[in-house]
Amino acid sequence: MTICTIVPPHILDEVAARTDDPALRDIARRTAVLSTAQRTERRITPAEPAGPLEDFVPDRTVKDAHNLEQLPGDTVRKEGGAETGDTMADQAYDWLGVAFDFFEAAYRRNSIDGAGLPMISTVHYGRDYDNAFWNGAQMVYGDGDGTLFTAFTGPLDVTGHELTHGLTQHTANLDYYGQSGALNESMSDVFGALIKQYHLGHTADQADWLIGAGLLAPGVNGVALRSMKEPGTAYDDPNLGKDPQPGHMNDYVETYRDNGGVHINSGIPNRAFHLAATAIGGRAWERAGQIWYDTLTGGGLSETIDFAAFAAATVETASRLYGATAAETGAVRTAWNGVGVST
Repeated sequence: MTICTIVPPHILDEVAARTDDPALRDIARRTAVLSTAQRTERRITPAEPAGPLEDFVPDRTVKDAHNLEQLPGDTVRKEGGAETGDTMADQAYDWLGVAFDFFEAAYRRNSIDGAGLPMISTVHYGRDYDNAFWNGAQMVYGDGDGTLFTAFTGPLDVTGHELTHGLTQHTANLDYYGQSGALNESMSDVFGALIKQYHLGHTADQADWLIGAGLLAPGVNGVALRSMKEPGTAYDDPNLGKDPQPGHMNDYVETYRDNGGVHINSGIPNRAFHLAATAIGGRAWERAGQIWYDTLTGGGLSETIDFAAFAAATVETASRLYGATAAETGAVRTAWNGVGVST
């Protein structure tokens, strides 16, 4: 199965086609090739549930690829170790900790698999590599080219997004194609955003609902890779092209590229979550996030589930948690209707 990357292939394709800079064109093409070539067989070991009173302890390791294309690289920092002085390595270590703390505090989950899975990140992968990804076993970060993209360890939600692919892998294991693949991507955006909101202490109305804010280099006309609040508005740049994400089923994109448009059509369930979270109010990880988390991890989803079936599942979860006539349940139903997905 293709690895899950934060920068979608359509952006790299646009850069390769649009830019007048031969160096950027070469970087985009090389990044696309590397991102496609990195594949892994995903074997999932069932997680043993942790005891309710157990204190969860992270097990983090950061490795350095030294700008080579070989994984995992040399260990530069282990759990409890001193800072390295390498900004990317230390950011990667810190963000793994924030993500671990979030899943423990919000959902009593012990690491990505629920059973204390060691968390591994490799920094300085490739030369000017314009991406970050989860390969089924670990996080991998490129340095960015410095002209279009900054270092991929910078935004916390990049780490949160990619680690959530591991969460999905160990739970619903949503098929990475078409609508189930777009839901896979959306789950990563949802929990990537929630991890950032948790870290900042933001409520739903305070949050920016952007994925990858700060990742675009100065001079790029854009604010992030994606906007959950307003899909299709994150960037409009001569080199990157225009954000193609739809926010409603009326604009759903039928395509064979990008595994059936998984990074594009994820804008629809992303906006549904934003609508639900802001309607419910408060800290989004507590109620809206609980509904999405329980739906994803509850064991009842088909690996090939479509938007409508997932929407119905979230309404059912909300009803179980809060009651069929509760405001939370109504907000979830209204949110899906608001993006043209029937529940």
